[in-house]
Amino acid sequence: MMVSELDLSRVRVVLMHTSHPGNIGAVARAMKNMGLSQLYLVKPDLFPHSMATSRASGADDLLASAIVVETLDEALADCCFVVGASARLRSISWPVHNPHECAERMLEASEDGDVALVMGREQSGLSNEELERCNYLVNIPANPEYSSLNLAAATQVLTYELRMAALARLEIKKVAAKKDYRLATMAEMDGLYEHFEVALTDIRFLNPASPRKLMRRLRRLFNRAQLDEMEVNILRGILSAAQGQKYHYEKEDKS
Repeated sequence: MMVSELDLSRVRVVLMHTSHPGNIGAVARAMKNMGLSQLYLVKPDLFPHSMATSRASGADDLLASAIVVETLDEALADCCFVVGASARLRSISWPVHNPHECAERMLEASEDGDVALVMGREQSGLSNEELERCNYLVNIPANPEYSSLNLAAATQVLTYELRMAALARLEIKKVAAKKDYRLATMAEMDGLYEHFEVALTDIRFLNPASPRKLMRRLRRLFNRAQLDEMEVNILRGILSAAQGQKYHYEKEDKS
């Protein structure tokens, strides 16, 4: 089974009415750092501009491919999931995620289509009307005494979390693709624990009068490890050898 490389092509960043062209360039740089490529600009004051190019520091391709539109509705028309970034939590009730949670939800939704991260104006953020177009808000839990991040810094934090979440998903897929055996069932794990208790008693490592503490620790250890069926087979074979016996996994499994 082949596992594709990291892909964030379905995640777009939408900037609302950006007043300073340097901020557009800085956002493009932050996006390229984290592997994002879709940049939408809703009615920027000045774009294209040399200051945007200067601040992009090599992310000129994102500026060249940026899509400029007149309204937020145009920027979101083909998106199936929208998150609005907000530095302040509004008095109106609205679902709010932290950056890590937000990244997970966006990647999950991106399996069905394009998703958008909407960044508000430098001074005033997103209006209530614009928030109504978002499925969720994301709030960066910064120092409450000084919580205002500039546009590029906020974008960097949020796109970093997207990249980390995507990398974690990719690693899980790679591990799953390499697995030769299925994970052990609970019944098989219970059989392993019972075998441990008997074998450790036989070799006088476990006191049968008080087995609970050791067995509890062994359960914690193997629960963390998430053993597959062959690993259970190997461990039971080792236990049988320690007992001076021969363990036939397949035969016992069929009985």
